[in-house]
Amino acid sequence: MNALAATSRNFKQAAKLLGLDSKLEKSLLIPFREIKVECTIPKDDGTLASFVGFRVQHDNARGPMKGGIRYHHEVDPDEVNALAQLMTWKTAVANIPYGGAKGGIGCSPGQLSISELERLTRVFTQKIHDLIGIHTDVPAPDMGTNSQTMAWILDEYSKFHGYSPAVVTGKPVDLGGSLGRDAATGRGVLFATEALLAEYGKSISGQRFVIQGFGNVGSWAAQLISEAGGKVIAVSDVTGAIKNSNGLDILKLLKHSVENRGIKGFDGGDAIDPKSLLTEDCDVLVPAALGGVINRENAHDIKAKFIVEAANHPTDPEADEILAKKEVVILPDILANSGGVTVSYFEWVQNIQGFMWDENKVNSELRTYMINGFKDVKEMCKTHHCDLRMGAFTLGVNRVARATVLRGWEA
Repeated sequence: MNALAATSRNFKQAAKLLGLDSKLEKSLLIPFREIKVECTIPKDDGTLASFVGFRVQHDNARGPMKGGIRYHHEVDPDEVNALAQLMTWKTAVANIPYGGAKGGIGCSPGQLSISELERLTRVFTQKIHDLIGIHTDVPAPDMGTNSQTMAWILDEYSKFHGYSPAVVTGKPVDLGGSLGRDAATGRGVLFATEALLAEYGKSISGQRFVIQGFGNVGSWAAQLISEAGGKVIAVSDVTGAIKNSNGLDILKLLKHSVENRGIKGFDGGDAIDPKSLLTEDCDVLVPAALGGVINRENAHDIKAKFIVEAANHPTDPEADEILAKKEVVILPDILANSGGVTVSYFEWVQNIQGFMWDENKVNSELRTYMINGFKDVKEMCKTHHCDLRMGAFTLGVNRVARATVLRGWEA
């Protein structure tokens, strides 16, 4: 099931549990604005190339819209739409004053030079600069983009509107980026996992973890979990998968991964089939790579007691049902990976105030938000007698619905 169908299904289920008015339900699903622009740039060899850029602004009832910009050859409007909608519920679950948006350009960033990427980013910004803004829509990095991309957007946007560091988050620290932003999603995963395990009288220490994906989120999560005493026994990335039942040396693995552009060939563990990684025997499974990896084909074979969704939409609704019967506890993505957008919010606040926080303050505020988010979700689970995913969806949808009604949506 694709991301849009799964998100809509979860939303409809939450709306039903909340008893939402059908007209309000419909208005919450429809995006506020969808933007499609043609970005034509001269390539380094003098030829012209054209790319299609998208921005879906889903909802602004609770504040400016917020969401990443991805550069990927498979950026399609449906997926961008689903992720924009998901951001609306995620920011509401995290209880930060934002709505949801998502954007992207259909391109293969690996096949473009740095100067071509810069030209593409600037043209895209020129086309949408009057539709984004500090109090309108605040982009951030996503797949295929990074802090440098945000620096170019900030610079191009500032040519039209004056110096505006708060227009994007995930910027380099030298341009007003927040300390602690790099590790934020992974650190949020750690705090959310701690809160989840505490419910069952357990702590990170002594638990066996399997992490799929060793990019920014997966590598930070692995590092922080092992520092907290957790045993990371298997990890995979695009180059392969490795396992060591006694626990992998994460710092050595990080070094190897940087030097060799992947974990393949690491001598501190045995190579295993990446497909079997998700079904390894462990206490906590952390999918931190792509969506839809846990599905009806492999859900029956999963041995983990807990799944913490660090990726967006890693579990299909069909797999959800199978895992529920097996009493596997799933911490849903809209709570588990909300550390990134939460620290993006802190960055925005610091930019608007013109006052920067130290890293300890960022991390301690993040812990507070993640733990409060988990408590709020648990409350909704008790109220509606549902699992954590529906608890999170009902919490997010309810907050957005309340804000929409209070603002007078039928006016």
